[in-house]
Amino acid sequence: MSKHTDSVHEVLLEKKGCAGIITMNRPKALNALNLPMIQQIYPQLKTWEADPETFLILIKGTGGKAFCAGGDIRAITDAGKAGGRLAQDFFREEYILNNAIGTCQKPYVALIDGITMGGGVGLSVHGHFRVATEKTLFAMPETAIGLFPDVGGGYFLPRLSGRIGYYLALTGFRLKGRDVQKAGIATHFVESEKLPALERDLTALKSPSKENVAELLNSYHVKCKIDQEKQFILDEHMEKINSMFSASSMEEIMQNLKKDGGPFALKQLETISKMSPTSLKMTFRQLQEGASMDLQDVLTMEYRLSQACMRGHDFYEGVRAVLIDKDQAPKWKPATLEEVTDEVLDSCFKSLGSNDLKL
Repeated sequence: MSKHTDSVHEVLLEKKGCAGIITMNRPKALNALNLPMIQQIYPQLKTWEADPETFLILIKGTGGKAFCAGGDIRAITDAGKAGGRLAQDFFREEYILNNAIGTCQKPYVALIDGITMGGGVGLSVHGHFRVATEKTLFAMPETAIGLFPDVGGGYFLPRLSGRIGYYLALTGFRLKGRDVQKAGIATHFVESEKLPALERDLTALKSPSKENVAELLNSYHVKCKIDQEKQFILDEHMEKINSMFSASSMEEIMQNLKKDGGPFALKQLETISKMSPTSLKMTFRQLQEGASMDLQDVLTMEYRLSQACMRGHDFYEGVRAVLIDKDQAPKWKPATLEEVTDEVLDSCFKSLGSNDLKL
Protein backbone atom coordinates (compact mmCIF):
# COMPACT_ATOMS: atom_id res chain seq x y z
CA MET A 1 0.00 0.00 0.00
CA SER A 2 1.30 3.45 -0.82
CA LYS A 3 2.77 5.67 1.86
CA HIS A 4 1.32 8.72 0.15
CA THR A 5 0.94 11.67 2.54
CA ASP A 6 -0.79 13.95 0.07
CA SER A 7 -3.40 16.14 1.79
CA VAL A 8 -6.15 14.42 -0.20
CA HIS A 9 -5.52 11.33 1.89
CA GLU A 10 -7.17 12.22 5.18
CA VAL A 11 -6.40 8.77 6.47
CA LEU A 12 -3.39 6.62 5.56
CA LEU A 13 -3.70 2.85 5.70
CA GLU A 14 -0.60 0.67 5.36
CA LYS A 15 0.67 -2.76 6.23
CA LYS A 16 4.09 -2.72 7.92
CA GLY A 17 5.64 -5.95 9.16
CA CYS A 18 3.12 -7.75 11.34
CA ALA A 19 0.89 -4.67 11.75
CA GLY A 20 -1.86 -2.78 9.99
CA ILE A 21 -1.27 0.95 10.58
CA ILE A 22 -4.00 3.60 10.52
CA THR A 23 -2.74 7.20 10.42
CA MET A 24 -5.16 10.10 10.70
CA ASN A 25 -3.82 12.73 8.37
CA ARG A 26 -5.65 16.04 8.85
CA PRO A 27 -3.00 17.84 10.91
CA LYS A 28 -4.42 21.32 10.17
CA ALA A 29 -7.77 20.20 11.62
CA LEU A 30 -6.00 18.45 14.53
CA ASN A 31 -6.97 15.17 12.85
CA ALA A 32 -10.67 15.77 13.52
CA LEU A 33 -12.67 12.74 12.44
CA ASN A 34 -15.08 13.12 9.52
CA LEU A 35 -17.40 10.64 7.81
CA PRO A 36 -15.09 9.83 4.84
CA MET A 37 -12.33 8.91 7.34
CA ILE A 38 -14.67 6.63 9.28
CA GLN A 39 -15.74 5.02 6.00
CA GLN A 40 -12.12 4.22 5.16
CA ILE A 41 -11.03 3.04 8.62
CA TYR A 42 -13.93 0.66 9.31
CA PRO A 43 -13.63 -1.72 6.32
CA GLN A 44 -9.83 -1.78 6.63
CA LEU A 45 -10.04 -2.62 10.34
CA LYS A 46 -12.41 -5.50 9.55
CA THR A 47 -10.14 -6.73 6.74
CA TRP A 48 -7.06 -6.70 8.96
CA GLU A 49 -8.96 -8.35 11.79
CA ALA A 50 -9.76 -11.27 9.49
CA ASP A 51 -6.33 -11.41 7.82
CA PRO A 52 -4.12 -14.24 9.17
CA GLU A 53 -1.00 -12.22 8.21
CA THR A 54 -1.97 -9.19 10.32
CA PHE A 55 -1.25 -9.64 14.01
CA LEU A 56 -1.88 -6.19 15.42
CA ILE A 57 -3.52 -2.91 14.50
CA LEU A 58 -1.95 0.42 15.36
CA ILE A 59 -3.62 3.84 15.13
CA LYS A 60 -1.93 7.25 15.35
CA GLY A 61 -2.21 10.86 14.15
CA THR A 62 0.12 13.10 12.12
CA GLY A 63 1.37 16.62 12.81
CA GLY A 64 2.70 16.24 16.35
CA LYS A 65 -0.13 18.21 17.99
CA ALA A 66 -3.05 15.81 18.10
CA PHE A 67 -4.00 12.17 17.98
CA CYS A 68 -7.57 13.24 17.13
CA ALA A 69 -9.23 16.31 18.62
CA GLY A 70 -12.77 15.00 18.11
CA GLY A 71 -15.50 14.62 15.53
CA ASP A 72 -16.00 17.15 12.75
CA ILE A 73 -18.62 19.10 14.71
CA ARG A 74 -18.98 21.97 12.23
CA ALA A 75 -20.04 19.65 9.40
CA ILE A 76 -22.54 17.88 11.67
CA THR A 77 -24.00 21.21 12.82
CA ASP A 78 -24.57 22.39 9.25
CA ALA A 79 -26.17 19.08 8.29
CA GLY A 80 -28.35 18.98 11.41
CA LYS A 81 -29.68 22.48 10.75
CA ALA A 82 -30.47 21.62 7.15
CA GLY A 83 -32.02 18.27 8.10
CA GLY A 84 -29.23 16.55 6.16
CA ARG A 85 -28.45 12.83 6.38
CA LEU A 86 -25.00 13.44 7.82
CA ALA A 87 -26.49 14.19 11.26
CA GLN A 88 -27.66 10.56 11.34
CA ASP A 89 -24.96 8.89 9.27
CA PHE A 90 -21.99 10.37 11.09
CA PHE A 91 -23.06 9.18 14.56
CA ARG A 92 -24.31 5.82 13.28
CA GLU A 93 -21.10 4.98 11.43
CA GLU A 94 -18.86 6.44 14.13
CA TYR A 95 -20.50 4.27 16.82
CA ILE A 96 -20.32 1.18 14.58
CA LEU A 97 -16.57 1.86 14.30
CA ASN A 98 -16.27 2.36 18.09
CA ASN A 99 -17.92 -1.03 18.56
CA ALA A 100 -15.61 -2.66 15.99
CA ILE A 101 -12.63 -1.34 17.99
CA GLY A 102 -14.15 -2.57 21.26
CA THR A 103 -14.74 -6.06 19.88
CA CYS A 104 -11.57 -6.31 17.73
CA GLN A 105 -10.00 -9.78 18.01
CA LYS A 106 -6.49 -8.54 17.19
CA PRO A 107 -4.40 -6.46 19.63
CA TYR A 108 -5.30 -2.81 18.96
CA VAL A 109 -2.74 -0.16 19.96
CA ALA A 110 -3.61 3.56 19.98
CA LEU A 111 -0.72 6.03 20.25
CA ILE A 112 -2.60 8.92 21.86
CA ASP A 113 0.16 11.51 21.49
CA GLY A 114 -1.25 15.05 21.75
CA ILE A 115 -4.88 16.18 21.90
CA THR A 116 -7.30 13.28 22.34
CA MET A 117 -10.88 14.41 22.84
CA GLY A 118 -14.39 13.25 22.01
CA GLY A 119 -14.24 11.25 18.78
CA GLY A 120 -10.50 10.69 19.31
CA VAL A 121 -11.28 9.01 22.62
CA GLY A 122 -13.73 6.75 20.78
CA LEU A 123 -10.95 5.65 18.40
CA SER A 124 -8.67 4.66 21.27
CA VAL A 125 -10.27 3.95 24.64
CA HIS A 126 -12.15 0.78 23.64
CA GLY A 127 -9.01 -0.87 22.23
CA HIS A 128 -6.69 -3.16 24.22
CA PHE A 129 -3.79 -0.71 24.55
CA ARG A 130 -3.66 3.10 24.79
CA VAL A 131 -0.22 4.68 24.97
CA ALA A 132 -0.16 8.22 26.39
CA THR A 133 2.83 10.59 26.29
CA GLU A 134 3.81 13.82 28.05
CA LYS A 135 1.97 15.63 25.21
CA THR A 136 -1.36 13.84 25.69
CA LEU A 137 -4.31 16.09 26.51
CA PHE A 138 -7.53 14.19 27.23
CA ALA A 139 -11.03 15.58 27.71
CA MET A 140 -14.67 14.83 27.09
CA PRO A 141 -15.85 18.47 26.80
CA GLU A 142 -19.27 17.82 25.26
CA THR A 143 -21.56 19.27 27.97
CA ALA A 144 -20.16 22.72 27.05
CA ILE A 145 -21.59 22.45 23.52
CA GLY A 146 -24.98 20.95 24.31
CA LEU A 147 -23.90 17.40 23.55
CA PHE A 148 -22.93 14.49 25.88
CA PRO A 149 -19.76 12.38 26.23
CA ASP A 150 -20.63 9.91 23.51
CA VAL A 151 -18.48 7.39 21.54
CA GLY A 152 -19.07 4.90 24.37
CA GLY A 153 -18.49 7.37 27.21
CA GLY A 154 -21.46 5.78 28.95
CA TYR A 155 -19.43 2.58 29.04
CA PHE A 156 -15.88 3.61 29.97
CA LEU A 157 -16.52 6.64 32.20
CA PRO A 158 -18.58 4.97 34.97
CA ARG A 159 -15.99 2.15 35.02
CA LEU A 160 -13.12 4.48 36.03
CA SER A 161 -12.13 4.44 39.68
CA GLY A 162 -14.55 6.04 42.16
CA ARG A 163 -16.55 8.88 40.62
CA ILE A 164 -13.76 10.18 38.35
CA GLY A 165 -15.85 9.34 35.29
CA TYR A 166 -18.79 11.44 36.44
CA TYR A 167 -16.44 14.29 37.28
CA LEU A 168 -14.73 14.22 33.87
CA ALA A 169 -18.04 13.86 32.02
CA LEU A 170 -19.89 16.69 33.72
CA THR A 171 -17.07 19.25 34.04
CA GLY A 172 -15.09 18.45 30.87
CA PHE A 173 -11.93 18.54 33.03
CA ARG A 174 -8.70 18.07 31.05
CA LEU A 175 -6.16 15.45 32.03
CA LYS A 176 -2.59 15.83 30.81
CA GLY A 177 0.33 13.47 30.29
CA ARG A 178 0.87 10.79 32.90
CA ASP A 179 -2.44 11.67 34.59
CA VAL A 180 -4.25 10.16 31.58
CA GLN A 181 -2.68 6.83 32.47
CA LYS A 182 -3.13 7.29 36.22
CA ALA A 183 -6.85 7.88 35.66
CA GLY A 184 -7.07 4.55 33.82
CA ILE A 185 -7.79 6.02 30.38
CA ALA A 186 -4.36 5.07 28.99
CA THR A 187 -2.78 1.70 29.71
CA HIS A 188 0.85 2.82 29.19
CA PHE A 189 2.98 5.97 29.30
CA VAL A 190 5.96 6.49 26.97
CA GLU A 191 8.00 9.57 25.95
CA SER A 192 6.69 11.13 22.76
CA GLU A 193 10.12 10.95 21.13
CA LYS A 194 10.27 7.20 21.75
CA LEU A 195 7.10 6.48 19.75
CA PRO A 196 8.85 5.94 16.36
CA ALA A 197 11.12 3.35 18.00
CA LEU A 198 8.16 1.73 19.76
CA GLU A 199 6.29 1.55 16.45
CA ARG A 200 9.33 -0.03 14.75
CA ASP A 201 9.62 -2.62 17.52
CA LEU A 202 5.91 -3.41 17.39
CA THR A 203 5.86 -3.92 13.63
CA ALA A 204 9.01 -6.09 13.83
CA LEU A 205 7.43 -8.60 16.23
CA LYS A 206 7.06 -12.06 14.72
CA SER A 207 3.45 -13.35 14.83
CA PRO A 208 2.88 -11.64 18.20
CA SER A 209 0.16 -12.61 20.66
CA LYS A 210 -1.62 -10.02 22.78
CA GLU A 211 0.80 -10.97 25.60
CA ASN A 212 3.85 -10.27 23.38
CA VAL A 213 2.45 -6.82 22.52
CA ALA A 214 1.75 -6.12 26.21
CA GLU A 215 5.28 -7.19 27.12
CA LEU A 216 6.85 -4.81 24.62
CA LEU A 217 4.64 -1.92 25.72
CA ASN A 218 5.44 -2.65 29.38
CA SER A 219 9.17 -2.58 28.65
CA TYR A 220 8.87 0.95 27.22
CA HIS A 221 6.50 2.03 30.00
CA VAL A 222 8.84 1.01 32.85
CA LYS A 223 11.79 2.82 31.24
CA CYS A 224 9.92 6.11 31.01
CA LYS A 225 10.92 8.38 33.88
CA ILE A 226 9.00 11.57 32.99
CA ASP A 227 6.77 12.68 35.91
CA GLN A 228 7.20 9.24 37.47
CA GLU A 229 7.09 10.61 41.02
CA LYS A 230 4.35 13.14 40.34
CA GLN A 231 1.14 12.70 42.29
CA PHE A 232 -2.04 12.18 40.27
CA ILE A 233 -3.58 15.64 39.81
CA LEU A 234 -6.94 14.58 41.26
CA ASP A 235 -5.48 12.65 44.21
CA GLU A 236 -5.95 15.44 46.73
CA HIS A 237 -9.56 15.91 45.59
CA MET A 238 -10.57 12.25 45.22
CA GLU A 239 -12.38 12.08 48.53
CA LYS A 240 -14.46 15.13 47.63
CA ILE A 241 -15.07 13.92 44.05
CA ASN A 242 -16.23 10.54 45.35
CA SER A 243 -18.59 12.00 47.93
CA MET A 244 -19.93 15.04 46.05
CA PHE A 245 -20.44 13.24 42.74
CA SER A 246 -22.11 10.24 44.42
CA ALA A 247 -25.65 11.46 44.13
CA SER A 248 -28.93 10.23 42.75
CA SER A 249 -29.54 13.31 40.60
CA MET A 250 -27.79 16.22 38.94
CA GLU A 251 -29.53 18.64 41.31
CA GLU A 252 -28.15 16.69 44.26
CA ILE A 253 -24.59 17.02 42.92
CA MET A 254 -25.10 20.80 42.71
CA GLN A 255 -26.43 20.85 46.29
CA ASN A 256 -23.43 18.81 47.47
CA LEU A 257 -21.04 21.29 45.86
CA LYS A 258 -22.87 24.29 47.35
CA LYS A 259 -23.03 22.67 50.77
CA ASP A 260 -19.30 21.92 50.75
CA GLY A 261 -18.50 25.52 49.83
CA GLY A 262 -14.71 24.97 49.69
CA PRO A 263 -12.53 26.37 46.86
CA PHE A 264 -12.50 23.07 44.91
CA ALA A 265 -16.28 22.58 45.21
CA LEU A 266 -17.02 26.19 44.23
CA LYS A 267 -14.77 25.93 41.20
CA GLN A 268 -16.68 22.84 40.02
CA LEU A 269 -19.98 24.57 40.70
CA GLU A 270 -18.89 27.52 38.56
CA THR A 271 -17.79 25.21 35.71
CA ILE A 272 -20.91 23.04 35.76
CA SER A 273 -23.19 26.11 35.92
CA LYS A 274 -21.93 27.12 32.45
CA MET A 275 -22.90 23.80 30.86
CA SER A 276 -26.14 22.96 29.09
CA PRO A 277 -28.65 21.84 31.76
CA THR A 278 -30.16 19.35 29.30
CA SER A 279 -26.71 17.93 28.51
CA LEU A 280 -25.88 17.61 32.21
CA LYS A 281 -29.02 15.65 33.01
CA MET A 282 -28.67 13.53 29.88
CA THR A 283 -25.03 12.76 30.74
CA PHE A 284 -25.75 11.93 34.37
CA ARG A 285 -28.42 9.42 33.36
CA GLN A 286 -26.25 8.07 30.49
CA LEU A 287 -23.47 7.18 32.96
CA GLN A 288 -25.88 5.80 35.55
CA GLU A 289 -27.51 3.48 33.03
CA GLY A 290 -24.29 2.72 31.15
CA ALA A 291 -22.60 1.43 34.30
CA SER A 292 -24.48 -1.87 34.02
CA MET A 293 -24.76 -2.14 30.20
CA ASP A 294 -22.42 -3.73 27.69
CA LEU A 295 -20.75 -1.54 25.06
CA GLN A 296 -23.32 -2.42 22.38
CA ASP A 297 -26.28 -1.36 24.54
CA VAL A 298 -24.44 1.81 25.55
CA LEU A 299 -23.82 2.77 21.91
CA THR A 300 -27.45 2.04 21.04
CA MET A 301 -28.54 4.34 23.89
CA GLU A 302 -26.03 7.00 22.83
CA TYR A 303 -27.26 6.95 19.23
CA ARG A 304 -30.75 7.78 20.55
CA LEU A 305 -29.26 10.63 22.58
CA SER A 306 -27.29 11.94 19.59
CA GLN A 307 -30.48 12.19 17.56
CA ALA A 308 -32.26 13.93 20.44
CA CYS A 309 -29.44 16.51 20.42
CA MET A 310 -29.83 16.94 16.64
CA ARG A 311 -33.56 17.61 17.14
CA GLY A 312 -33.00 19.99 20.05
CA HIS A 313 -31.75 23.56 20.58
CA ASP A 314 -28.69 23.41 22.82
CA PHE A 315 -26.26 21.64 20.47
CA TYR A 316 -26.58 24.33 17.78
CA GLU A 317 -26.42 27.10 20.38
CA GLY A 318 -23.38 25.53 22.09
CA VAL A 319 -21.49 25.16 18.81
CA ARG A 320 -22.35 28.76 17.93
CA ALA A 321 -21.11 30.10 21.28
CA VAL A 322 -17.97 27.98 21.59
CA LEU A 323 -16.83 27.26 18.02
CA ILE A 324 -18.40 29.79 15.64
CA ASP A 325 -18.97 33.20 17.28
CA LYS A 326 -16.70 32.23 20.19
CA ASP A 327 -18.52 34.61 22.56
CA GLN A 328 -18.61 31.78 25.17
CA ALA A 329 -22.10 32.97 26.16
CA PRO A 330 -24.58 30.26 25.16
CA LYS A 331 -28.27 30.84 25.86
CA TRP A 332 -29.43 27.39 26.93
CA LYS A 333 -33.08 26.36 26.60
CA PRO A 334 -34.24 25.31 29.16
CA ALA A 335 -31.91 27.52 31.18
CA THR A 336 -32.07 25.63 34.49
CA LEU A 337 -31.76 22.00 35.62
CA GLU A 338 -35.20 22.18 37.25
CA GLU A 339 -36.81 22.96 33.88
CA VAL A 340 -35.36 19.82 32.28
CA THR A 341 -38.23 17.53 33.24
CA ASP A 342 -38.15 13.73 33.45
CA GLU A 343 -40.58 13.76 30.54
CA VAL A 344 -38.11 15.69 28.35
CA LEU A 345 -35.31 13.37 29.43
CA ASP A 346 -37.34 10.20 28.82
CA SER A 347 -38.03 11.31 25.26
CA CYS A 348 -34.26 11.58 24.62
CA PHE A 349 -33.71 7.96 25.72
CA LYS A 350 -36.72 6.58 23.83
CA SER A 351 -36.26 3.93 21.11
CA LEU A 352 -36.11 5.22 17.53
CA GLY A 353 -37.86 2.06 16.31
CA SER A 354 -36.56 1.04 12.89
CA ASN A 355 -34.05 3.93 13.05
CA ASP A 356 -32.31 2.55 16.14
CA LEU A 357 -28.61 1.76 15.84
CA LYS A 358 -28.07 -1.86 14.80
CA LEU A 359 -24.78 -3.43 15.88
